[in-house]
Amino acid sequence: MVTTTQYLVTIVVMAVLIAAGIFVGRLLGIKYRLRVESMELGTAEKRAAEMIASASTAAESKKRESILEAKDEIHKLRTESERELRDRRAEVQRQERRIIQREETLDKRSDNLEKKEDILQEKVKAAEVRLDEIEQLRKREFEMLERISGCTQEQAKAELLQELDGELEHEKAVRVMDFEQRTREESDTLAKEIIATAIQRCAADHSAETTVSVVAIPSDEMKGRIIGREGRNIRTLESITGVDLIIDDTPEAITISCFDPVRREVARRTLEKLVQDGRIHPSRVEEMHDKSQREVEATIKQTGEHALVEAGVNNVHAEIVKLLGKLRYRTSYGQNVLNHSLEVSYIAGLMAAELGADIKLARRAGLLHDIGKALDHEQEGSHVDLGVEFARKHKENEQVVHAIQAHHGDVECKTIIACLVQAADAVSAARPGARRENLQSYIKRLEKLEELATSFPGVEHSFAIQAGREVRIMVKPEQVSDEKMVLLARDIAAKIESDLEYPGQIKVHIIRESRASHIAK
Repeated sequence: MVTTTQYLVTIVVMAVLIAAGIFVGRLLGIKYRLRVESMELGTAEKRAAEMIASASTAAESKKRESILEAKDEIHKLRTESERELRDRRAEVQRQERRIIQREETLDKRSDNLEKKEDILQEKVKAAEVRLDEIEQLRKREFEMLERISGCTQEQAKAELLQELDGELEHEKAVRVMDFEQRTREESDTLAKEIIATAIQRCAADHSAETTVSVVAIPSDEMKGRIIGREGRNIRTLESITGVDLIIDDTPEAITISCFDPVRREVARRTLEKLVQDGRIHPSRVEEMHDKSQREVEATIKQTGEHALVEAGVNNVHAEIVKLLGKLRYRTSYGQNVLNHSLEVSYIAGLMAAELGADIKLARRAGLLHDIGKALDHEQEGSHVDLGVEFARKHKENEQVVHAIQAHHGDVECKTIIACLVQAADAVSAARPGARRENLQSYIKRLEKLEELATSFPGVEHSFAIQAGREVRIMVKPEQVSDEKMVLLARDIAAKIESDLEYPGQIKVHIIRESRASHIAK
């Protein structure tokens, strides 16, 4: 038992000793570490002190450098400010000297001006005295001139104004004549170039249409068959077709007369079919008339479409196409209206190309300008009004409608297209061989031209020559002076333009003759 206890005590003692040894070892280790750390801390403190000392030294030296630089900068700024101040003081002194000099100069000028003003006042007084003397002298001279001339001042002024009026009238006439001549030459040259180019590129046939049609028959026996028993065949034919059949002594021919060209064409075809068939009776006449009418309507449509193709015009209403086709059978002064419309379309298009205008619109307006002539046999009104109404009704371009309305001068042309159509229409109608005019209307036109020229005061005689393209006027020399001749010619030309309708242009010539005679004995 004792042994075991001793053994346990020994073990405990040994454990305690071991624990004490471990504690002591750890304590020694801690002390060692504390000593090492103390040594390291001392080293760090020395380094920190050294670094602080070094930084203090550097900061002190930087401070001294900054202070030196600041002192240098302050010195420079002070030097510059002093120099600038000296310069400004010098400039102020110069300005003061300049102002003083100007004041001295102004004082001198003021003294001079006062002296000159005094001299001027003296001269003004002297001038007023002279003016009074001159006015008195002028009055005495006027009185002397009135006594010498025998007329008052007002009378002399009136004579002088009258003389000036004569001179001004002469100068005005000369200037008007010169301006008109220059304008006419320039406009004529340009217009001739454009129109000549258009005409050279357009070729058209001469007029050859009439208001009657002649149907050839194989023999005179056929005339009796056409007349029929008691004239029933010819009455039926005339009542259905609306034409007049002229059966006279002309061998192997029957004449159809009618102012409506379409009805005349239908009647011609109907009669030709009856003659070819040989069976002529009222029912057959009606049958052939219906067939011929259908053929003519088809021809009218084809003709209208062909005209559109030739003129290069498209998008036209079908009713307008029919009217174009009807113009094939319509004539004006012997000129075929469809050919005339195509010719106007070509010429207007060519002139539009020369002027840079719308070629297609000019061709369209030229083609449709006489569209109303296909209606004037059926409706009341002029072909211009009918054409305008029909074109506007079928939604035609407003510029084309205006060209139709203005192509005879019923309204003033407001667009270049209307002017071109008007000019092309005049060119097409006035060219040689285009139209025929009957003798009565020709003589009436010449008489109107002579009457219009004679209606002006101072005109003694007037003569229309060159087929109405020129009028020569004899004036009374005691009433119309050389200067007034120019103004009179212009007034007569303006009156002709406003009152007469004529193809082309009319030249106005005024002749004034003064004669003096005496007998030597």
